[in-house]
Amino acid sequence: MKVTSQMFDFLGPFGPLIAVGTLGLLMILITVPILLKGRQDPLDKLKKASRSGVVEQPDQKKRLRTGSRNEKLDKYANFLEPQDEKAYSQIKLTLLQAGYRHRDAVRFFHFAQMALGIGFLVLGVIYFLLFQSDGETSTQQVVLYILGPGGVGYMLPKYWVTKRQQQRQEEITDGFPDSLDMMLVCIEAGQSMDQSIIRVAGEIRASYPALAEEYEIVAQQVKAGRDKPSVLNEMAERCGVPDISSFVTVLVQSQTFGTSIADALRVYAGEMRDKRVMRAEEKANKLPTKMTLATMMLTVPPLLIILVGPSILGIMKLFAMGGP
Repeated sequence: MKVTSQMFDFLGPFGPLIAVGTLGLLMILITVPILLKGRQDPLDKLKKASRSGVVEQPDQKKRLRTGSRNEKLDKYANFLEPQDEKAYSQIKLTLLQAGYRHRDAVRFFHFAQMALGIGFLVLGVIYFLLFQSDGETSTQQVVLYILGPGGVGYMLPKYWVTKRQQQRQEEITDGFPDSLDMMLVCIEAGQSMDQSIIRVAGEIRASYPALAEEYEIVAQQVKAGRDKPSVLNEMAERCGVPDISSFVTVLVQSQTFGTSIADALRVYAGEMRDKRVMRAEEKANKLPTKMTLATMMLTVPPLLIILVGPSILGIMKLFAMGGP
């Protein structure tokens, strides 16, 4: 006890805080490589494959698999997963729409929040002790310097996932009209709907990889024997784009009522092209409004200097000449 008290006295009034921060940093440095590494011995992998009769899949199918669960994270499931079913479903859907389909995506997301929160908190403590502890600081400043970085680290994964989700949805929205045109051409050429989806996925991969990936998932699930309406509805849920949901509704209704898929695609593809033109016009119409503030800040001050400057200079000279 004397050694501990002497150590805290040596570290100053923030000794306990430094000790907790150092302990948290050591825990992160030890547990992160263990949990995230998760490597499996090749011999054990071959033994499991031979016992279960699983054949290695091609690279394309490996890329579309959700992956197996990390058994090392199961013991921390209560800490790394929301216990509320609604909250768990919401964060899982958000990660799906951002492109993270791994089974442990929710756990990795919350683990990243916890690790970055603690890590940035430790950095905040170190920064405060090195640069701010000498001067007089209030309690609010102490909380800001220490807890502020921790809050930023905790919110950083959420910001990253939200940004990735928005970028992915924009990419899918931009490439969807072109994919419908190619799909219509394939169907009118005599291919089936499933073959058209596979062909379109291969053609648009270079330009719109996210949309091509969704089409490949649909094709693989249909090949596995699942019914097409449920597969298409899951695609609409994974994308989170209203245009995809409307497209799925059109295909399901066309299949239910026995109407021509080519005619339905022709009409819907035309609507999607018109909608893309309307989105471009909307962005063009918003541009002058966005440029107004920048134009005023960059144009009005120089204009005032040019117009009012000579008058002010003349008045100053006049007062200078009339002075004592």
